[in-house]
Amino acid sequence: MRTVVVTDPPRADVDDAAALGGYGVATVHEALGRTGYLGPEFRPAWAGARTGGTAVTALCWPGDNLMIHVAVEQCRPGDVLVVATASPSTDGLFGELFATALAHRGVRGVVLACGVRDVAELRAMAFPAWSRAVSAQGSVKATAGAVNVPVTLGNQVVHPGDVVLGDDDGVMVVPRGDVGRALTAAQARLEKEDATRAAFRAGELGLDRYGLRERLKEFGIAYVPHAQEHG
Repeated sequence: MRTVVVTDPPRADVDDAAALGGYGVATVHEALGRTGYLGPEFRPAWAGARTGGTAVTALCWPGDNLMIHVAVEQCRPGDVLVVATASPSTDGLFGELFATALAHRGVRGVVLACGVRDVAELRAMAFPAWSRAVSAQGSVKATAGAVNVPVTLGNQVVHPGDVVLGDDDGVMVVPRGDVGRALTAAQARLEKEDATRAAFRAGELGLDRYGLRERLKEFGIAYVPHAQEHG
């Protein structure tokens, strides 16, 4: 591992990141063709958390949060801190004290490939956090890593300055160069879902709205009377 801190990487627009966060992970994920999702193991520390911000990345050694301390200094308003570890770890590398420091700098949340602790305090201060585990196991500060280098979480590569979205459905990453397309596609999907919602409220069935009824025979599905099936 190259032990380096990259300062001032290019970032996506923070207002665009916030707008994508407003659409939500599921909508943006579908709008982009089901790409960028970190997977179901990344869960919010508390229900209702939602964010959209630009990534500052930290690569730590397992059980060691030295590079999170280093990364805090590189964070700006509108950022989301993304923490990966050099090998799998569930130790609680992040808690309320880190959240206090990041909140002061205008950071919009944290995504951890490791564990989080102090969940009650994070909920009380409304600091958004997603992680692979909740763990009281603490850490040391003894091994150099890197800040603002590409990291991998859930088989997704996160580059510094990419947009990171999080809510109750999980976490996804939107590459910096795809933000404009994501905004357009997410708005279009939202409008389509609004129209479908109105149709369902009026009693229309998904079988008809999605053109599925005529395909049932192709799927080998047959409608039969109960008496015929059980006669």
